[in-house]
Amino acid sequence: MPSGFFFEFTSVKSGGFMKIASYIDHTLLKQDAGEDDIRKLSLEAIDNSFASVCVNPCRVPLVSELLSGSNVKVCSVTAFPLGATSTACKLFETEWCLKNGAEEIDTVINIGECKLENWKYVRDELKLIADLVHSYNSILKVILETALLNKNEIVKACKISMEAGVDFVKTSTGFAGGGATKEDVKLMVDTVSGICKVKASGGIRNYDDAVAMITIGAERIGTSCGVAIIEGEETAGG
Repeated sequence: MPSGFFFEFTSVKSGGFMKIASYIDHTLLKQDAGEDDIRKLSLEAIDNSFASVCVNPCRVPLVSELLSGSNVKVCSVTAFPLGATSTACKLFETEWCLKNGAEEIDTVINIGECKLENWKYVRDELKLIADLVHSYNSILKVILETALLNKNEIVKACKISMEAGVDFVKTSTGFAGGGATKEDVKLMVDTVSGICKVKASGGIRNYDDAVAMITIGAERIGTSCGVAIIEGEETAGG
């Protein structure tokens, strides 16, 4: 690694230049996650100054209450994990989350329509969701589920997402048998060319994984292992 690399990515607590915690969406999307789990997740996010807490819609009101007064954002997933509900359902679920405190929405693209190359349907749906999210001054991230798309489809999905006005394209739900790869993240970063941002998610479990994705160009990391990543950062920083 180049000289000064670990100084750049060391925690602010250790006097470093960049705080990796600010990239992390601290995430818990398991079906059996209970209220105590969500409370623990939220407190960890506050203690470590993570970017957001990402939870299922039913947990948004609780997380909004727990994070009140902090700088940690409330993030929720919609159309998760399949992306196969109707546009009307996606809009209803998204607005419910926004009304109940969500500041960021991670929605799943209609993967089946992407595979059919029905790009007008995909673009029109994402535009409606993006317009709704932005009317609440909130952020929209679109999950492509890269493990189910070929390279050409990933590029096209990124371009369609940019045309729809989304804020981030995101790799994965973590529920489709594959997560973020360096190859896919680089392809997405190169395709969006700074017009929107890239979130790497799925299988990122330690400091080295996170740093690799950030080095490629990811500007947000989705992970359920945020605390372990920060502990690894502190070890790397000496």
